[in-house]
Amino acid sequence: MTAVAPTRRRLLDAARELVEEGGYGAASVLAVAERAGVAAGTLYRHYPSKEDLFVELFRSVCDRELQEMQAAAQAPGRATDRLLGVLETFARRALQRPRLTWALTAEPVDPAVDAERLAYRATYAQLLAECLRDAVAAGELPPQPEDVIAAALVGACAEVLVGPLAATGADAEQTVSMLMGFIGRAVGA
Repeated sequence: MTAVAPTRRRLLDAARELVEEGGYGAASVLAVAERAGVAAGTLYRHYPSKEDLFVELFRSVCDRELQEMQAAAQAPGRATDRLLGVLETFARRALQRPRLTWALTAEPVDPAVDAERLAYRATYAQLLAECLRDAVAAGELPPQPEDVIAAALVGACAEVLVGPLAATGADAEQTVSMLMGFIGRAVGA
């Protein structure tokens, strides 16, 4: 790797920190560059636009979340437990960094970032649909339109987490417990 990679990494880390602290609006080009310890022009040598920086930031954070969810999907045990484990993993991790999660799931963003958001939601839904198919095939859940249910679960999780994430002092354990109860009932567990 060239010497350029550490600067790019610093810019990405600075952007993530700023978004985590105050959302996309807090992560101006000047603020990101200052946090990274570089001039604003340096940011543009690594990213053609602020939107390109945010797309890479979105991908890097969501890729980590997807890896955690995939690990939960591969855990030993019943298929229904794996399905619930994927969603519980998503919810618990989201509640650990509420401001960043709100920015990733609900904050108004540039069109390219919004396109990434939709792509990742589809990827999450595919993972859940696979888990649902496994649970139905194992006779643990009744037959159901797995793709539709999976998409609905992604949307439901995001919606449930946005409310508590916006409120200070939300009880994370209670939120996760209620969400898991809803999901279990929704899929017929």
